[in-house]
Parts: sequence; C-alpha cells; structure tokens
Amino acid sequence: MDNSLKLIVESLVFASEEPLTPQQIRELLPERDLKEIRAVLVELKAEYQQMKRSFIIREVAKGYQFCTLPRFRPYIAKMLSSTQSRLSRAALETLSIVAYKQPIIRQEIERLRGVDVGGILRLLLKKGLIRIVGRKPLPGRPIIYGTTGTFLEVFDLKDLSSLPTLKEIEELGGEEDEQ
Repeated sequence: MDNSLKLIVESLVFASEEPLTPQQIRELLPERDLKEIRAVLVELKAEYQQMKRSFIIREVAKGYQFCTLPRFRPYIAKMLSSTQSRLSRAALETLSIVAYKQPIIRQEIERLRGVDVGGILRLLLKKGLIRIVGRKPLPGRPIIYGTTGTFLEVFDLKDLSSLPTLKEIEELGGEEDEQ
C-alpha cells in the first residue's frame, strides 16, 4: 500500500470536523482511485483498532472520523460539561419522530405528540440535528423535515438503518424494568 496516500488520507480524516466520505477524499485527490482510497481507509481503521489507543477511526454518517472510545466518555463529558447542552425530553421525542418518520411535516409531528412543536423544531434546526428537506405539495406547501449528518454523529450511527427497531427498544425497556 502506498504509504504517502495513507498519510494524506489520515491527515484529512484527522483535520476534518465532520465525517469524511471516500468520495470527498477522492475529490481532493483526483489522481487517486476511489477503490484505493477505500482500501486505505479500511487499513487505517484496522491499524488504529490494533494500536489500543484511546481513539479509533470509525465509520459514521457514511464517512470516516476519529472518535474516542466509549469508556472515556465520562472524562470527556466532564471536560466539556460547560459547553455541553442536553436536549429536553420533548426535544428528544420530537427528534425521534423526525428520525423514524422522515420525511415528515410539522403537522404530522404535532398530531403524534399532541402539542405544538414549532419552538422545538427551531431548536433542533439551530443545533443542526434536523434540516429542511423540501416542501410538500399540499395547500400552504408545508416544510418537510429530516435528520442530518450531525444527528448521525451525535448518536454514533453509521446511517439511519442503524437506528434501533421498535422490538429492540421494547426489549431494552423490559431489561431496565427487571433491574
């Protein structure tokens, strides 16, 4: 494997604030083959896993990103606690509805929740967890919402198919009741 390509790809993934897809790397390195870039990413991912460091390269939101291992979250959370903001239960419920039912309009969310969600949607938009996907061809042309790559990053999901199923959620709830 071409070591200079590996070092270039590693530096790009390291410097990127968001997960970097093989296609994005290919755009930066047009002389390189996409297959070659994917192979380098797989190799780097394996190398970081074997090094047993506090961080790894992880595939998330259809791209690759450096991430710390979950066992170090408490320390990092403590360090970032002053800048970290939690979502309210209402915001999490609204975000869950958008995640599972997307693309979805505000009226459908409000029907499911039973309350006005305008303020919550603005908050989720501001935090970059949801985005406006388009407008529905109905009277008034309501806005359609969907989740973002940031949503996938925050919840450590590779893609939307990684969301737990209803059955998995029910099983998890059953385990917590037993404890």
